[in-house]
Amino acid sequence: MRLFGIETEYGITREDLDVVDPVVESMELVRAHLTASFERRWDYSGEDPHEDSRGFRVSGLQQDKEEDEFAKVDAHRPFSFHEMKSDLVLPNGARFYNDHTHPEYSTPECRTLRDLLAHDRAGERVVQRAAERRNRTLGGPHVQVYKNNSDFHGHSYGCHDNYLISRSIPFPSLVEGMIPFLISRQVIAGAGKVGVEAQESGFVPGSYQLSQRADFMETDLSVDTMHNRPILNTRDEPHADPKKYRRLHLIIGDANMCEYATALKIGTTQLVLELISCNRAPKIEIDQPVVAVKQISRDSDLKAVVRQKNGHTLTGVEIQEQYCVAAEAQFAGSDPDTDWILREWRQTLMLLTADRAQLVGKLDWVTKLWLLETFMREERIGWDDPWLASLDLEYHNVNAERGLYLGLEAEGKAWRLTTEADIEQALSAGPSDTRGGLRGLCVRRFPDQIKSMQWERIQFSGGLMPKTLEMGDLFTPEDVKACAAVLEAAASPAEAMTAWYRRKDARS
Repeated sequence: MRLFGIETEYGITREDLDVVDPVVESMELVRAHLTASFERRWDYSGEDPHEDSRGFRVSGLQQDKEEDEFAKVDAHRPFSFHEMKSDLVLPNGARFYNDHTHPEYSTPECRTLRDLLAHDRAGERVVQRAAERRNRTLGGPHVQVYKNNSDFHGHSYGCHDNYLISRSIPFPSLVEGMIPFLISRQVIAGAGKVGVEAQESGFVPGSYQLSQRADFMETDLSVDTMHNRPILNTRDEPHADPKKYRRLHLIIGDANMCEYATALKIGTTQLVLELISCNRAPKIEIDQPVVAVKQISRDSDLKAVVRQKNGHTLTGVEIQEQYCVAAEAQFAGSDPDTDWILREWRQTLMLLTADRAQLVGKLDWVTKLWLLETFMREERIGWDDPWLASLDLEYHNVNAERGLYLGLEAEGKAWRLTTEADIEQALSAGPSDTRGGLRGLCVRRFPDQIKSMQWERIQFSGGLMPKTLEMGDLFTPEDVKACAAVLEAAASPAEAMTAWYRRKDARS
């Protein structure tokens, strides 16, 4: 069973201010989405980032300390924690909120790559339309929003890809199978970056690398996400029946503008998880994974080699090729989506070393490099010119009038799987075959009767008895569509819940 989603933290700035308060700006951006007053609905009690998939619970996280510091700073602000978060669930089942210093858009759960791409692109539109409404209030195009991962001042923000997986897969098997793949995934999914950047040293110009997040990876495994950032996050927060499922929460990925790169990133990762589940993943052990991430990222010629524990070396492309071969042997012919992923994965790896120019408009790091090299030739400047960092940032601007990538797309120079109709549909409704679609349907049908929401639960208000839609095990397309039919036919949440649970009882 395939189910995945993407959480994107957007960069935000005010061009009319010398000093920007990102907390306030992020909150105001999210609030600009609203046409009515904010109502608190998201239930944080179901979120527990302290559970570790390695079988223990951590007593505290570094981010807890940072949140405490934020609380002290925020104490003077004229709004509560929940007002600051401004957590919204949208009619398409997505979540849009202020992640303290960044507006964040989480897609609804998706089952197909086409749906995921449409909802990822819908997120760009939601954020940009909110920025436009905010700017109308401010009287000028002052707020600009970027789908990227660093501010060139030593700070990184994430793009997290999430996958539903079986609890039966031993976590050590996930670690063994995923770390080499994630280290090398940047050769197809990196967003590209001018210079080198880290919290301790700030921004150092003069080079180009594949990934924006590589500089900020600090350890192999960790439950943390904001400090001591891991290649493989160990947070055990399934948002589903914990006896049956895990949610693999990956924080190493870049935010992609290219639809093709997003499709490959998610599609290949899903296939690798399926390889691991049937014990068919390649046996590769990298000697120093954190070092390897940076080595691969900082060589755009793709010749850097990383050392295995057996003493042999591999390039990032060679690691990817081993996973691709294993997936071809195991899954070729399974279904059209799988065959598309396998075909494009193989073709991309070949072109990376044979004819990279064919990947312009498909892979972000290749596209951005082509743009920057073209600009450098025309302007006769080098990699150390500060102009390039500004161009890097504008590549990710989600304002169609300024974004360099969106400009290429408008000229027909970028690969598309989605259409404008797909994106508009994703703005109005979630996938019809996932619980994300159910969440959005409840928001559209019963907006004034929702008491609280979590990823796996919706509680309705009114009446003598609580009325709750439990979705912790609601994953098959048949069950989702049956529940949707009940919700569509009912005149009230109480009527819907009565009919739905009567149906479930009859089947059990």
